[in-house]
Amino acid sequence: MTPTFEPTVPRERVQALMRAEQERYARTHARSGELFAQGQQAWLYGAPSHWMRRWIGGWPLYVQDAKLPYGARFVDVDGHGYADFCLGDTGGMCGHGHPAVVQALARQARIGSSLMLPTDDAAWVGEELSRRFGLPYWNLTTSASDANRACIRLARMVTGRPRVLVFSGCYHGSVEEAHVELRDGTVAMRNDIHPNGFPHDRLSAVVEFNDLPALERALRAGDVACVLAEPAMTNYGMIAPAPGFHDALRRLTRETGTLLVIDETHTISSGPGGYTRAHGLAPDMFVIGKAIAGGIPAAAFGLSAETAERVWQVLPKLHPTKRQSAHAGFGGTLAGNALTVAVMRAVLSQVLTPKAFDRMLALAERLADGVNASIAKAGLPWHATQVGARVETLFCPDAPRNAADVRRTRDGELEALLHLYMMNRGVLITPFHNMMLCCPGTTEREVDEHDAAFADFARECSA
Repeated sequence: MTPTFEPTVPRERVQALMRAEQERYARTHARSGELFAQGQQAWLYGAPSHWMRRWIGGWPLYVQDAKLPYGARFVDVDGHGYADFCLGDTGGMCGHGHPAVVQALARQARIGSSLMLPTDDAAWVGEELSRRFGLPYWNLTTSASDANRACIRLARMVTGRPRVLVFSGCYHGSVEEAHVELRDGTVAMRNDIHPNGFPHDRLSAVVEFNDLPALERALRAGDVACVLAEPAMTNYGMIAPAPGFHDALRRLTRETGTLLVIDETHTISSGPGGYTRAHGLAPDMFVIGKAIAGGIPAAAFGLSAETAERVWQVLPKLHPTKRQSAHAGFGGTLAGNALTVAVMRAVLSQVLTPKAFDRMLALAERLADGVNASIAKAGLPWHATQVGARVETLFCPDAPRNAADVRRTRDGELEALLHLYMMNRGVLITPFHNMMLCCPGTTEREVDEHDAAFADFARECSA
C-alpha cells in the first residue's frame, strides 16, 4: 500500500494562507470573474476549453494584451501584469508576439491559410526537421495528440501487435492508450478519466518509469507494438531517467521487435534538437508539438529510414501515374496547412535558435538556483529540478524515480496555494503542477521576480 502522506507544511497553516490568498484574488480580479460568469451561459465549462477551468482562484485570468516589446509578459483585464512561466503549458514557448511569428502569420494569411497544397516553405521545414532531430522522414498533424495517434497506428500496422506501453504518470495528450497509470501495482485510469468503453486491458500496458525489470517483462510478452515515452517525464512532477535507462530501453525494444516512439512535446526545451539530440537517443519515431509553430496548433512526427521502409510496405508511396488515396486513418485536411508551415519556418529559423536556447538554459539554471536557495534558507524539505529550460519545484527532499515516488509526496493543497500565491504577485506558473518554462523572450527580470515571490512563499510556509 502507498504510505500515508506526510505534509511538509502544517495543514492549518496552508489553509489559513489559502483563505487569505483567495480573498485577495477575488478582490483584485473582479473583471475576470465577471467574464467567467458570463461564459457560463455559452461554454460547456465556462471558457472555450475545459482545461481553462484548471486555474486556481475560482476563475481563470482573462488576458487583455501582451506587454510590449515582445517577451514573456502580459496584462489581464483587471490591469495586472504578469511574468509568464506557464507559456501556455509549452505552447507559448516562443514567447508572446515574436515579430518573426507575427510577420509570417501576416504574410501567409494574405496568400491563403489552408489550401491542402504545399508551399515553398514546406521543403525548407522538412529539411530543417530532419537536420535538427536526426530522422529523415516527417509528417505534420494539428496536435501532438494526433501525432502520437498516428505513430501508434503505424506501429500496429507494421508490427501486427495490439498493445501500446506507456510509463505510469505519463501524459501524451488525448491518446486513449495512455490514459492509464499504476496505483499500488494495479492498473487504473489516470486522473480518474472515464474509460469510455476503450479496452485498456487488451490495448494498453503500463509500467513505472526507470523500472527496467518490469519493462523487460512487458516487452518479452511479444504483444507490444510500441513504447510511447517522454525521454524525461514532465507532467507528473519532473522525473529524470536513471543512468543507463535509455540505453536499456533502446536495447530491449530492438530485441523484442518493438518500435520506440519518443514524445518531445515538453522536452523540446532541452535544446534545438530536443532531449533526443542532446542525449544521443535513437527513436524509431519522434513526436514534437505545441511550440514549433509559435502557438498555432501544430505538431510533427518523424520516422527513421528503417521504419519508413516498413510503413511503405503497407502504405506505398505515391505512384508516379496513379492517383492514390492518402487517407491512412490519421491527419486531416488542416494538417500541414500553409499558415502553420510558414510560421514553423519562422520559428525554426529565427526564434528557437541555438543562441536562444543558450539563453533559455542559462535562465532556467538561474531560476532553479534561486528556488533552491530560498528552500534552503527556509529550511524546507523541498527541491527544484531542471530539464533543459524547464524547472519544477517538488515538495520532497529527493528526486523521484517514478510516479509512485511523486504520489507519496505530492501535496495538492500546497500546490494550489503556491499557484495562487504566485499569481497574486504577478507570476504565472503552469496550473497543473509546479512547472515553469523559460522562453527566448524571458529575461533576468522575470526570473528575479519569480524568485523574490517564491522566497516570500517559502518563508511564510516555514513561519
